[in-house]
Amino acid sequence: MRGFVLALFVSSLAGCSLWMPKPDPTQAWIELAPHQETDLQALAVDGRRLDDDRYFQVQPGSRTLDMRYRFQVDGADIGPDSGPLPRDCRLTLEYDRFTAGARYRLVAGGHGFRPWAKLYDQRHLLLARASEQGCGNLAER
Repeated sequence: MRGFVLALFVSSLAGCSLWMPKPDPTQAWIELAPHQETDLQALAVDGRRLDDDRYFQVQPGSRTLDMRYRFQVDGADIGPDSGPLPRDCRLTLEYDRFTAGARYRLVAGGHGFRPWAKLYDQRHLLLARASEQGCGNLAER
């Protein structure tokens, strides 16, 4: 019985860590939405590192968002009999019209070895595209 109670307690703590904070209405909220089986993380806003890599919350105006995007290149894109290749990429997105209280969505994906990320508004209109800052093989890090 103690094991069950302990397991329930630990699982409830883990569940709390998955909750997102409530958006601040004086800032813009940027949700991260990876494409397929990937990992997209928020790193910094205007060069200042973030405490939580699950989202961006920024002051209105012009901002630079730095993110990390991890994905796998399919073996078919590399060569015959090749296995998948893990990639770890840094991307930067600049946008000059973030609005207080607005919600945005940052979507990421990859074409072969190249990553991409796009910023959309609440109406799903494309606002900006990220630029790649460099990639590497996850196995080497």
